[in-house]
Amino acid sequence: MKKLLVLQSDFGLSDGAVAAMIGVAHEVDIDLKIYDLTHDIEPYNLWDASYRLFQTVEYWPEGTVFISVVDPGVGSNRKSVVAKTKYGHYIVTPDNGSLTHLKRYVGIEQIREIEEDYHRRADSHYSHTFHGRDIFAYTGAKLASGKIKFEDVGKELSVENIVELDLGPVIKSKDSIKGNIDILDVRFGSLWTNITREDFVSMGFKYGDIIEVLIKNNSIIAYNNRISYGKSFADVYVSEPIIYVNSLLRMAVAINQGNFAKAYNIGTGINWTIEFKKIP
Repeated sequence: MKKLLVLQSDFGLSDGAVAAMIGVAHEVDIDLKIYDLTHDIEPYNLWDASYRLFQTVEYWPEGTVFISVVDPGVGSNRKSVVAKTKYGHYIVTPDNGSLTHLKRYVGIEQIREIEEDYHRRADSHYSHTFHGRDIFAYTGAKLASGKIKFEDVGKELSVENIVELDLGPVIKSKDSIKGNIDILDVRFGSLWTNITREDFVSMGFKYGDIIEVLIKNNSIIAYNNRISYGKSFADVYVSEPIIYVNSLLRMAVAINQGNFAKAYNIGTGINWTIEFKKIP
């Protein structure tokens, strides 16, 4: 039984880049089942690439092959790799930070460097700017189709030496818990944090509590107000904010039928912190 192939990139769909990758994969095996994770990653945004893999990978069958191409260092000496996760998924990607969240939150069992002179599309040696097509799609398709095994990809590398992005800490005090705004639920503008539900409820917070929320961009306060903690958006009136547990069992903040990020000009990443405080 052939495995599934899932594609992610920052290429968008306005030109032929994604179609070229799909075409190369089908040249390897016309019967491959190919799906898109997303091609709307912000250009060069390794953080989003890493997070979207974490958000998605574990919900696919064991053995699924993912190709993730957000590659600002294409053609440089950065490594091309295939990682095998703890649950038996394969990620074909540059080793440039895109494996960060999977390594931290899921677990990477093994990683191998792609032997590029062997595992690449024929007659592609003179172009060095489209490894997504020439190396990653080609290698991923061979792996998904069973034409090569994981062990055939190339030499094994140290999982400990994978390139990683900085992930912010979760800090608890007596009356508050502080973390980072990792990502947005893009279409709806909800803020997804790195604070797990488990850590949040360990502070004693319960559904219905009114909690002070402080959001900063470095030292600049972007938002400071009191918000209700609920099970779903329907627990508050339309246009009211709510704290809730998202689909990855992490704490999130939204506006019911609104866009929190746009309303308060909130961003994401290591410089954006969010703190939930008990009200005396």
